[in-house]
Amino acid sequence: MRRPNIISKAMCGLAAVGLVGAPSVTAADARSIVRPPVAKPAHPVNCSIFSRVNEDRYSNRRANSGITTSAQPSVLSGAQLPPPLSPMPAAPVAKSVIGGTAVQESRVGPYPYPYPLPRPEAESRERYDGKEVASIKRVADEPVSTFAVDVDTGSYTNARRFLNEGRLPPKAAVRTEEMINYFRYDYPKPTNRKTPFSVSTDMSATPWNDASRLLRIGLRGYDINSAERPQANLVFLVDVSGSMGSAKKLPLVKSTLTALANELRSDDRVSIVVYSGRVGLLLAPTSNKDHVKKAVDCLYASGSTAGGDALKLAYSTARHNFLKGGINRIIMATDGDFNVGTSNTDELKEYVAKQRESGVTLTMLGYGTGNIRDELMEGIANVGNGNYAYIDSAMEAQKVLGEELSSTLFTIAKDVKIQIEFNPVHVKEYRLIGYENRLLAEEDFDNDSIDAGDIGAGHQVTALYEIMPADAAGWLPARRYPANRVVEWQPNFGNEMANVKLRYKLPQGSSSRLISKPISANGLTNAQQPSGDMAFAVAVAAFGQKLRGDKYLGDYDFQNIGLLSGEGGNYWRQEFRKLNNLAENSSRN
Repeated sequence: MRRPNIISKAMCGLAAVGLVGAPSVTAADARSIVRPPVAKPAHPVNCSIFSRVNEDRYSNRRANSGITTSAQPSVLSGAQLPPPLSPMPAAPVAKSVIGGTAVQESRVGPYPYPYPLPRPEAESRERYDGKEVASIKRVADEPVSTFAVDVDTGSYTNARRFLNEGRLPPKAAVRTEEMINYFRYDYPKPTNRKTPFSVSTDMSATPWNDASRLLRIGLRGYDINSAERPQANLVFLVDVSGSMGSAKKLPLVKSTLTALANELRSDDRVSIVVYSGRVGLLLAPTSNKDHVKKAVDCLYASGSTAGGDALKLAYSTARHNFLKGGINRIIMATDGDFNVGTSNTDELKEYVAKQRESGVTLTMLGYGTGNIRDELMEGIANVGNGNYAYIDSAMEAQKVLGEELSSTLFTIAKDVKIQIEFNPVHVKEYRLIGYENRLLAEEDFDNDSIDAGDIGAGHQVTALYEIMPADAAGWLPARRYPANRVVEWQPNFGNEMANVKLRYKLPQGSSSRLISKPISANGLTNAQQPSGDMAFAVAVAAFGQKLRGDKYLGDYDFQNIGLLSGEGGNYWRQEFRKLNNLAENSSRN
């Protein structure tokens, strides 16, 4: 019976020093409250902030005590989260009345005897911003294609989660370019760091269309080791709301943070901001790996989700510890289910877009199932000059913030755009596979004020175009009027099929630099079926298209994709083939 009194004293003591908003109480309650002084923790890990009982969990007890609560989230100097939940109450006991006396008879379970009724499946609240598959473009009408690069991989790992659960992902959840860019390819390293990435092109026949060709454009950023990268000021923003309590959420966040701690250098700084219905600083800036791991051990999930207010505290913390010439990045771990305070996607994107001007970038890590807001996390990462990854396993956590930490953190080129112009003498029609939500207007390519994608150290970017040679029948019907058709004779431009251009800025630069590379038409006539590294990239592209229901793939099926992907390779390539088999099985159900 002493526990409520201890909790009440702790709550009011914290209120006295400003750690929590002071609740309103009745006069009788006020006379019984004891407010012992609470010293500010000297240790950088403030696990004591988890000792306060959460507002949501104890709202009924407060109501009974005359204590009122506010629906608005509070921003605190320490997070306000509960201890583990109490055991569930015992099942109700049925009683009968005999002569005015209640007689205990038997316990009544939550379900009628003899078997429980099946519970209805919870309605999914996952949200995606799927775009329509890009349509065919006629070179005579639109000879130029422009888009921003994308190094996100969240769509692939999210699809992997669905397939491992025995079901196909929603079509809106599939972004083909993120599936292709999940894997590494045999692109050459940059010859020097003055140009931060190499640009390569190759061509093959199309496995699902004998008439067309596939053009691959590949970028590879230069690599750095841990000792080379700048000092890092990292703010980990961790969602510890009730929706993060499942095994696929907060436990994986802990794995992610542990992977990060193992990769820290002695001069790096890490802070941890946590949030549920309230927001607080769990870990003050530190380079001590043991302090990070101790803070990780404190994490506990309960309450609502004040994600918008948490972002403000995270940016404030990052700016306060800003490293000039260093890496200043927020890494937000959440399912994206914001339900307190600012939660509108457009408002959050507008706020993050303003904050990137301070030099603080934002990476989004998604977790869990059932209520994940993919559209929010991908959109925020894009405008925050960061990247979006979905963490579905401890191995993925190790991959993103362990093996690929330098790529995740250190930007070598920003606002990277690709533009390709096709020569109508050689190409009749084309389509870009993926990148539907990264398309730019032609005039945006030369406009340095237009935000685009960033590339980290060692990052790779792959783009695939399916193109139709000028002498092929093509996808689109012939036009009736001669003036609307391609002019029969045009200069050959030295047998150029197309010209690809890239614009990028150096990390601290404001003016873009240009790379231009012509592409020979020779590959149109002597293209072979894809093999080796190209074959695997095409297989992944076909996989994404198949999951999206892309009509241009025809009757090319998962079995064809599996054969095209080849054999061997690293763990991730072998896993892809298993996922393809799962997709084939699920498609038959």
